[in-house]
Amino acid sequence: MIKQPVMIQIKAFQHYEEMEQDKIGFLSAGTLCPTPFGWELSYQESALTGMEGTTTTFLIEKQRVTLLRTGPVCSQMVFEEGRRHHSMYNTPYGAMEILVSTSHLAAQMGPEGGSLEIDYAIELDHALMGQNHFRITVRKK
Repeated sequence: MIKQPVMIQIKAFQHYEEMEQDKIGFLSAGTLCPTPFGWELSYQESALTGMEGTTTTFLIEKQRVTLLRTGPVCSQMVFEEGRRHHSMYNTPYGAMEILVSTSHLAAQMGPEGGSLEIDYAIELDHALMGQNHFRITVRKK
């Protein structure tokens, strides 16, 4: 399988209880590769996200997206619209179990790129920690 160089535009919005909405947007070089089940999109995190040295990979299937992070921050989160999934989130400061509830998932990916949109909530110890929204646009270099 050939990894194709792509440009990835990421816009993320996070809203946590009693805090202002946090917005982040950036461009990153990455790779896009077909898999037997869909697509693999991967890029390196930077100091901007606070996860420098971490590799982020999205495994994009028809109705499921799995986010994998390896490096100083390790995690696996599964997104399926209308479903809840348990996940471990490991940071240099410790590990925690979180619950990810996906309210919206739209993925359209092909050899020329595409888009990925995910709305989800994170719970920690059965308490809602925040609402999150990712919008990722991928374009062939």
